[in-house]
Formats: sequence, structure tokens, C-alpha cells
Amino acid sequence: MGNDPIYTPGDCFDTFPFPEDLTPNIPAVAYEVDPRAIAIAKSAARLNELRENWLNPADLVRREPEVVPGYPDRILPVNPEAERELKKRTLTNLYNARPTWLANAHKALDEAVAAAYGWPADLPDDEVLARLFTLNQERAAAQAKKK
Repeated sequence: MGNDPIYTPGDCFDTFPFPEDLTPNIPAVAYEVDPRAIAIAKSAARLNELRENWLNPADLVRREPEVVPGYPDRILPVNPEAERELKKRTLTNLYNARPTWLANAHKALDEAVAAAYGWPADLPDDEVLARLFTLNQERAAAQAKKK
């Protein structure tokens, strides 16, 4: 209609106050040995692995190489019963169920991110948001002074 909201990276990621020296404008190779980045990457990879294993368990799927180079393998159900079960395995259903292993994986990632900021791991959400807002305001003010 012309007035629909649109997503632009500048509205979100370009202004998000990432931990110091782990910002998107720095090539990842510049901080690949930073223990904070390593901890976040390991926690995020573990969370992704756990979710993937739940979404597509080995007993219900087979993986076939994609014919187009560079694309990931195709994930196909092993039989019609598996197909029916896989239709129930959505991220929405997983997060609605929120099993302990998922909560623990998110907690580990949250702790790694908090440590990257130098914050305690057990801050309530409203405190995290307040700190991010303050950090964003501080960085915006510093950037405005440079201009």
C-alpha cells in the first residue's frame, strides 16, 4: 500500500551496540582468537546443532546431496510416517514445548554474550535492555562528537 513497514539493516543491526571490538564492521578474522567470540560461536553452534537434531532426527530423515554445487544437502523423510512426524517438528512447536535442553542451550549462549559485554550472567531482561539502550546512547553521542 506504500505505507507498509519495511526492514532495513540500518534500523536494527547498524545501530545495535555489539560488545566492544566484536562489531559487524570489523572482519571476523580480526577477532577469531578472541575468547569472547569463541565462546559465543561455540554456544551458538551447539544451540543450532541441538535444534537441528530435534527438527530432523537421523531416524526420520535421509540427506541427499544437492545437485547444485554450494547448496546444502536436501533433507527428505525416510517414509510417509516420518513425513507426518516431521510436519509436527517446527521451531514454533519446539519453542512452545521449551524442553530443558533447549532452555539450557539458550542459557549458555546468553551467558557467553553477557560475558562478552562484561556483564553478570543473571541479569533480568529489563536490565539487559536498559544496559543496551544506555550503551547505544553513549555510542551515538560519541559518534556525534566525531562529526
